[in-house]
Amino acid sequence: MKIAHTLAAALLLAGVSAPALAAKPAPAAPAPAAAAGTVGVNGIAVANIEGVIANSAAFKTAQTQRPVTYKAQIDQAEARRKAIGAQLQPLIDKFKKDQAAGATGAVLQPQAQAIQQIQESGNQELQKIVEPVALSEAYVQEQINDKLGAAIQAAMTKNGVTLLLNPQSVLAVGKSYDLSMAILNELNAALPTAQLVPPAGWLPREQREQQAQQAAQRGNAAAGDGR
Repeated sequence: MKIAHTLAAALLLAGVSAPALAAKPAPAAPAPAAAAGTVGVNGIAVANIEGVIANSAAFKTAQTQRPVTYKAQIDQAEARRKAIGAQLQPLIDKFKKDQAAGATGAVLQPQAQAIQQIQESGNQELQKIVEPVALSEAYVQEQINDKLGAAIQAAMTKNGVTLLLNPQSVLAVGKSYDLSMAILNELNAALPTAQLVPPAGWLPREQREQQAQQAAQRGNAAAGDGR
């Protein structure tokens, strides 16, 4: 066990803030695009897709609604995090005191193990409490992603763009070559708001696909055994 790593993780859990529950800063807003039909040169433009998503009406509305809708879970997680932090702090203080006094590994190792066990179980407990919040985030993101491809294509068609690049792959670009705002407008028209609360039993697409793949594998195995 890496004692320093364990102590750092425990100190984070015992900290004042709750990083896992804090709102993520949105990427910079897309730069204004030029009038329809004038974006890009020879059909080439760039677009900050991450910024488009973060600045979409559906995403921003959900970010505003979620702390209200899931206030009980967020408050419960914060209260539990503080309680776990209060449980950890005396153990951390003793560990640091013994370490400063030159205690051997035989003394420090059991203390570090106890801290790690509380920290790991605490993280698991907190993740379980905020699971509905995480599912809401995934549900909104999936709804946006389902509309994003068509929004990109519509913006490209209306502006005569045939090749769309990521701004990170371009050294410099003028505003007239940025299709971000055009895509954002198309996305907002297609999805003004997203459903915040997923249906009962809903799982993110990746998990649904994994379950379908596993079910297909079990079916193939059963078919093979029946031959």
